[in-house]
Amino acid sequence: MSKGKKIKCLKQAPKQWHEKFDEVIISYGFHINNSDKCVYVKQYDNGVYVILCLYVDDILIFGSNIDVINDVKYMLSNNFDMKDLGPIDVILGINILQKDGDIMLTQSHYVEKLLKKFNYSNVKPVLTPFDPSIKLKKSLGEGISSHKYSQIIGSLLHLTNFSRHDIAYAVGRLGKYTHNLDHSHWTVLERVFKYLKGTINYGIHYTKFPAIIEGYSDANWISDSDDTKSTINYVFILGGGAVS
Repeated sequence: MSKGKKIKCLKQAPKQWHEKFDEVIISYGFHINNSDKCVYVKQYDNGVYVILCLYVDDILIFGSNIDVINDVKYMLSNNFDMKDLGPIDVILGINILQKDGDIMLTQSHYVEKLLKKFNYSNVKPVLTPFDPSIKLKKSLGEGISSHKYSQIIGSLLHLTNFSRHDIAYAVGRLGKYTHNLDHSHWTVLERVFKYLKGTINYGIHYTKFPAIIEGYSDANWISDSDDTKSTINYVFILGGGAVS
């Protein structure tokens, strides 16, 4: 095989793997979720269900009956080379704590890593991630280096999207100024780290109830002095914890 053909085969590998997985899992009675093509659901006549989540080659299985879960694992092991790692405790860098039917998602190790990486391990904690009295503006003068600032914002966005929605507003506001920042933006950014220092073990807590989706939204009135736009926020909650 020529070098060119090898490269082409490697590029096609993820697509072929996903197609093969779809073929096997659908033949076993699973349905692909319309909103997320990596989520598969199988509903049984007696009301029992099992859900399978695929991330590259990591698989998370959960359902309402342990026998059904074991049956799915047996089916997968007959079709693919796999290793059963047992009950989930960490996936994609997220710690999953289970107790009395409740589930807690945290990224405490990731927060500690960020504090250490950006030299904020010894800061004094504060109670809130953002001071509403501060009005952020674009730097009209000579800006300061934004490489490190952009790097930090990217790391905080990852944290925000996975388990720490409580810093979403602060990080969202700060993310607007990656190319027009001054020392005032760094001061606000440091406050986020001070807040994280005191809330390392915070996360999202899910319970069985309420088993309905609750949604909330709000908007302020033109608080951005640079572009005279309002800030709109929303949160959707299921089982007591945010899902979006």
